[in-house]
Amino acid sequence: MIKGKLRTVLWAALPLAAGLTLRLWYVLHAGRVEGDTLIYGSIAKNWLQYGIYGFTLGQDIPKPTLIRLPGYPLFLAVCFRLFGFDRYVAIMYLQCAIDLGTCLLISALSGKLFGHRSAKAALWLVVLCPFTAIYAAAPLTETLTLFTIALTWYSLERWQSTGAAFNRWLLAITVAMAYSVLLRPEQGLLPATVVPAMIWIVWQKSGRRLSLRSLRPIAVSAICIVLPLAPWAIRNWRTFHVIQPLAPRNATDPGENVPTGFQHWYRTWAIDFASTEQFYWNYDSTDLRIDDLPTRAFDSEDQYERTAALLSAYNEKNNATPAFDQRFEALAEQRIQAHPLRYYITLPVARLANMLFRPRPEMMQIGLDWWNWHEYRGKTLLAYASAALNLAYFLLGGIGLWLWRKNPGTYHALACAMTAFFVLRCALLLTLDNSEPRYTLEFFPLLIVWASCIFRTDSRQPATPS
Repeated sequence: MIKGKLRTVLWAALPLAAGLTLRLWYVLHAGRVEGDTLIYGSIAKNWLQYGIYGFTLGQDIPKPTLIRLPGYPLFLAVCFRLFGFDRYVAIMYLQCAIDLGTCLLISALSGKLFGHRSAKAALWLVVLCPFTAIYAAAPLTETLTLFTIALTWYSLERWQSTGAAFNRWLLAITVAMAYSVLLRPEQGLLPATVVPAMIWIVWQKSGRRLSLRSLRPIAVSAICIVLPLAPWAIRNWRTFHVIQPLAPRNATDPGENVPTGFQHWYRTWAIDFASTEQFYWNYDSTDLRIDDLPTRAFDSEDQYERTAALLSAYNEKNNATPAFDQRFEALAEQRIQAHPLRYYITLPVARLANMLFRPRPEMMQIGLDWWNWHEYRGKTLLAYASAALNLAYFLLGGIGLWLWRKNPGTYHALACAMTAFFVLRCALLLTLDNSEPRYTLEFFPLLIVWASCIFRTDSRQPATPS
């Protein structure tokens, strides 16, 4: 047994060392402290210093907010206590360790499902995945979210295998999903797929019969997942007098203007991440240039002139008011009525495909118009290589899932739950205005586990619980 554990440590040491090296390189050369990081950091500092969950906007007293859930600010608050305020590099190093823990969980899950060879393959695939590793160098929710996802799926497999109703793995599932929902509101999709899988597992083990006694552990787990949201919802009601158990879709506090007209107009043409940065994020903060719009933003010369006049008026007066927003709404309605299929089907699917398969340059020093060979050359090659590697992960994951679903053995519920999580998240992404590749990072733990099925020890028989 000792020799077996030693071999396990030795074969894991090399990929973990390679993964650590990659993440430390990102911290040193690609670390980013800007945007959402500063919002989370401001909330955490004000929470510690003033007892106010809010951020400071050029004033002494912080302004309360509900635009971000408390999961990541709580993590930052603990880090600030340990390392000092604004010690973001130390937080990046801690996130490197957490991300390597995610790698071990993914590898261990692959080993339980498909055998030792799959565990080794999964470990190499995940430690060297640049798309997830680079986020360890950014104090954002992504690293912790990926950890909670990996912990949830691994604990679900262990809970099924042990066969006990109440055990440490049920506790791990509950804690992982509860904290995941506190990190990002859309992570509610995780319990939405895992809890039905747990019911399915209990149903199969009890001879396809359910009782209140057999469902009790799952009910307790479900209540505990939702319970941490109660203090947050109560706080939001007492502070803002609104019912908000999660975070608002538009990331605005009560009373703030939501530019729905601009958003509708934006959805009539936007596809890629470049448009998100140049237009979506810049509205009501800086000038918008008509030269940055693609040709699909205009259906006629008259529409081009109307759009140019609208942007010119906005730039001259920075007039992002509700009345001005109605002019965007009128333009959006004209375009939607002319091409409803484009607005409701073609463009949402195109945005989803862009999030899934673009080169993912948002954290790398690659231009938004990465395809411009004459301007970037070397970086364009890097972008194409990044796109090819990203596509390879999806192809391997798809092949592995197909092989697994053909013969899932006793893990049919787990396979279905993972697939459902993937599908439901894609459906959610179809509803978003802004195309951001980081919203698809949550797929990579699944893709890597599925891909490891290609390397399973015995291709004829699936692994069985032990």
